[in-house]
Amino acid sequence: MAHPPKVDPAAPHVERVRRIAMALPGAQEKVSHGAPAFFTTKVFAYVTASERVDGELVRRDRALCVLLDADERLALLHEGAFAPAYLGPSGWVALDLDGVDDARLAELLDASFRVTAPARLVRELDAR
Repeated sequence: MAHPPKVDPAAPHVERVRRIAMALPGAQEKVSHGAPAFFTTKVFAYVTASERVDGELVRRDRALCVLLDADERLALLHEGAFAPAYLGPSGWVALDLDGVDDARLAELLDASFRVTAPARLVRELDAR
């Protein structure tokens, strides 16, 4: 059974993430659990995240969820990002896309891509 859509795939914030993510080598898009997900062999970004607030699950539709190395993750958490429900224990971090400019968005997607993509795709990115 398919999950209902959590976010409009044509929303401007999704289009913005899509434009940057799909420029990475081998990047593809799929819908995972009702949300846009960007991947190579593994997912490197989701558009939307949930977090627990006072025991309640709250969905944040304008969030970007990425997998970063431990130091980058901690720095982002100190800047106001949050550990998303379900994915947070696996090292994922999420932040609200409002206020994130395209340069910062590209940095986050690049960093997550480097953690998840096969070495050959990372080499291809470095060769650009």
